[in-house]
Amino acid sequence: MNILLINHYAGSPELGMEFRPYYMAKEWVKAGHQVLIVGGSFSHLRKVQPQGKEDLIEGIHYRWVKLNAYKVNGIGRIRSMFSFVSKLWWGYKKYIGDFEPNVVIASSTYPLDIYPAYRIAKHFKAKLVFEIHDLWPLSPMLLGGYSKYHPFIVALQVAENYAYKHCDKCISILPNVRAHVLKHGLAINKLYIVPNGFDEEEWRKGIELLPEMQNFFYNLKRENKQILGYIGGHALSNALDVLIDAMALIKNKDIVAVFVGKGNEKEKLMNDANKQGLNNVYFLDPVDKRMVPSLLKEMDVLYLGGKNQPLYQYGTSQTKLFDYMQAAKPVIQTISPPNNYVAEAQCGITIVGDGALAVANGIEKMMNYSKQELGEMGMRGKLYCNSHFNYRKLSFDFMKYINE
Repeated sequence: MNILLINHYAGSPELGMEFRPYYMAKEWVKAGHQVLIVGGSFSHLRKVQPQGKEDLIEGIHYRWVKLNAYKVNGIGRIRSMFSFVSKLWWGYKKYIGDFEPNVVIASSTYPLDIYPAYRIAKHFKAKLVFEIHDLWPLSPMLLGGYSKYHPFIVALQVAENYAYKHCDKCISILPNVRAHVLKHGLAINKLYIVPNGFDEEEWRKGIELLPEMQNFFYNLKRENKQILGYIGGHALSNALDVLIDAMALIKNKDIVAVFVGKGNEKEKLMNDANKQGLNNVYFLDPVDKRMVPSLLKEMDVLYLGGKNQPLYQYGTSQTKLFDYMQAAKPVIQTISPPNNYVAEAQCGITIVGDGALAVANGIEKMMNYSKQELGEMGMRGKLYCNSHFNYRKLSFDFMKYINE
């Protein structure tokens, strides 16, 4: 089968986020399919931007639509969306060349890419698949404060409704979208759920940490520190400010928190920790995605924060959680979505309420478990993750649903 996947922000371990298109495509290639990913030449999510017009990464063909750079959010990002969609609409033959798809997947976070995807699918008489990552325009309305009458929101809503009407199949990463998509016109027999997951090969072939980071953790362990770890973006939505305040309330001096990553809030978080005189909090630079398995091994318990919000009613599918579970480490989470994988796997605790005192108490409770209890908890998470969230299985499910 020839699969064309359209994702403005598509990446790879070398390029950076988004990773899902890469992981899915890699498994499809292994299964004997031909895969072409069309993405934007610039994405705010990537750590490195592609330099040429196309790339071949692990058998996956990438072609890049030339776009201008922009800052994380704002008018520049919106212009980039419309530029990507319009260039692909008018010039799709330039980007797909002699590739003749049997399946076209509209996979960008925003729904506007349904228009070129529909045009291409119609031209080649291919199946059209619309993939839901986040619910747009609902997400920018609830998180960004946009009015439903804002012209950008209106354009997104028209596109979302168009996608549900015209797609042959709809694959959602979020598990609880049924009522929403029905409301906006999707025939329910078109809907399937395929969550995010983990890459088995990446965990098997993970690379070692850099020597200075190895020494950092060696020194903490030599002092018998219990390490609470967080890996990922430092954004307001991750509720890391609550964790900083919680660490100020921790009475056990052997408990330390290690933050690994970057983001808009990192400098503020570091300043907050300094102002409170905290000597039990450390900030490290982000690591190569392939180092994540080695990094998580160094930690005792892992933190998954978030500010509970209306969007969580549709469920979550955070890649970070699957990495945590695959590392066989117990998890402390401060969100409570309807699909609570931590509770289902019995691999950690969910803290109800987002106050610092509740988080501090949860951390101390977790760290009071014996090493054996923590190990058993972590192993339950790993087994659950292996059964449900292996990209090899998920990619197979994706293709199976398309062909039903």
